[in-house]
Amino acid sequence: MNTLTKIQLLYHIAKWRATWDWRNTKKAVRVPGNPKFMGAREAVRMIKDGSVIATSGLAGNMRASYMWWTIKEMFQETGHPCNLTIVSVGGQGGRGKIPGTLEELGLPGLCTRIFTGHTETYKSILRLADQGRCEIQIIPQGTLTLILKAMGEEGKNYVINKTGTGTFIDPRTGRGTPLLNGNKPQYVSIIDNEYFKYECPWPDVAIFNAPSADKEGNIYQKNAVMIGESYEITKAVKKHGGIVIANVAQIVDKRHDEIFLPASDIDAIVVWKGTEQTGGVKHIHYWDFLTLNSKTPIDEGIARVRFVNKVLGVTPRRTAADEVLARLAAKIFVQNSKKGDYVDIGVGLPEEASRLLYESGALNDITLMTESGVMGGLPAPGIFFGAAINPTEIVSSATVFQRMYKRLDSVILGALEVDAYGNVNVSKRGEGAINYVGPGGFIDLTTSAKKVFFCVAWGNQSEIKVEDGKVKVLKAGQPKFIEKVSEITFNGQEALKAGKEVFYITHIGAFVLTEKGMELRWIMPGVDIEKDISNVIKMPFILPENGPLVVDDTIVSGRNFKLKFE
Repeated sequence: MNTLTKIQLLYHIAKWRATWDWRNTKKAVRVPGNPKFMGAREAVRMIKDGSVIATSGLAGNMRASYMWWTIKEMFQETGHPCNLTIVSVGGQGGRGKIPGTLEELGLPGLCTRIFTGHTETYKSILRLADQGRCEIQIIPQGTLTLILKAMGEEGKNYVINKTGTGTFIDPRTGRGTPLLNGNKPQYVSIIDNEYFKYECPWPDVAIFNAPSADKEGNIYQKNAVMIGESYEITKAVKKHGGIVIANVAQIVDKRHDEIFLPASDIDAIVVWKGTEQTGGVKHIHYWDFLTLNSKTPIDEGIARVRFVNKVLGVTPRRTAADEVLARLAAKIFVQNSKKGDYVDIGVGLPEEASRLLYESGALNDITLMTESGVMGGLPAPGIFFGAAINPTEIVSSATVFQRMYKRLDSVILGALEVDAYGNVNVSKRGEGAINYVGPGGFIDLTTSAKKVFFCVAWGNQSEIKVEDGKVKVLKAGQPKFIEKVSEITFNGQEALKAGKEVFYITHIGAFVLTEKGMELRWIMPGVDIEKDISNVIKMPFILPENGPLVVDDTIVSGRNFKLKFE
């Protein structure tokens, strides 16, 4: 990426920040002879009090911002629509910092219930929940997509599977679907002491973002970064006799072979040229490296995405110790995987392992999948999470989870806490709704995958130095490897029963889950087992008969570091 491109991106970011909440919800773009084209306020008037609204999107991708602003404004002006239930598979909030997200609906009396897999970004809604003003129901992300698919295809509002056995979502061992119980309804039940029946209320409104529509009202997804749930929620709502609202960026000529949804499925089309492809990027000026058939080299796309995230400060600054952890994770992954594998890689430290796989060329030998339905390429980090750089295929999120349930060889994921039983918590940072993260697609992924690789920092606020080919723990911080996790999002013992291989890679080495317990199989040079591990963590662990393997210098120093599938 050259200097001119950096200057252009800086201008782009500055302009976005200066105008990111500009809108005029009273404007309307109309098409003579087609009443489906209307203003946002007309569309919102179609939404009844107490409606269940299903929407599509993930992180900063494909947000229906114009509609969320309009619903908020009309509620503030008239008190309607009110008492809405939102069904949002993934996180579509802005962490209380970015306007135009689903957080716009986080007002007392406006959104009173939400069904979702990921909550962390919905700060305004989480505050309502802590005040007892909003009910939050947690359903694993993949399972929720499959419920929406079943609604449209089979006319039923539930699915039956084994996803979540022994986790917090299992009502036999955890709280089930309500986040803050308080006698709230349970949307998961047990069948034959083996299966789960997950349910969700029927949506009567669907709202989604799409790049364009033609004058007849057909919807197109060309140049979108993801499809998400837009197809499934449309079919589900039409099956139930509801209304579908499409928020598009522009009107285009009809292209018979590219129609995503026919006009017969759409009740209202709201055109707003500010509608975004992804965070800060409008459909009318889309970035081609985040969609299919890109003409931008992947290296250039990666450089631009990293630069934007760095300027916005949304990705953490990585240390030399983090680089060592990422190299160890990538090495262990390659040693225990094979060419042709289907893999999902999570956010945080796993993204660093993904970067190394790309830089080594090993990424070309596997197929990456993301929860949003984007296949191939390199998963995009930061505000672009859910998209991919130079993807090879884009399908709906329900379709990709169907594929994952049929075949998912490995996942590389992060973790907040790990315990002696191999259990992992990724969903709960602390007490109250405001500190709840949610599982996202984590439970579906770990249920489907044959092998699970966790990348885990050794401790919160730890200080670890890499010097002279050795790893030195200067400050242990608050241990992440503990006696018992705060919440079970991954059940280690159930994984063993299912024959899964589970690895936990951290700054001081790596553990493997065995029938006898957590085995420290690799250790970093310079790390003292008693001083740096046994005396620090409360998690019991065992050692191999001949002691743990000392991590190779190529991993610690990075010199001559190579990754290659055997």
